[in-house]
Amino acid sequence: MRHAEFIYKIATPDVVDESRRGGRVTGMAVDLADGYLHFSTAEQLSETLRLHFRGQSGLVLLALRADALGEDLTWEPSRGGALFPHLTAALP
Repeated sequence: MRHAEFIYKIATPDVVDESRRGGRVTGMAVDLADGYLHFSTAEQLSETLRLHFRGQSGLVLLALRADALGEDLTWEPSRGGALFPHLTAALP
């Protein structure tokens, strides 16, 4: 099965600042709680924004090549059974 070429991470400015200081993407509260970084495909972005970031401003969108993340990137069913990308390794 072919997955998306690019995946996307939405983050708030404070998470971006913390990530820059720490030298790796720390993720949002849900990422920390689940133990991996949640990503979306381009087709999933608008619903992710609507459900989890409504009314927030100054958001940052990180775009990554999915194949560059290797075996640490998994695709797991979530909303409506759609496969979402999850990264189980640190992201510098």
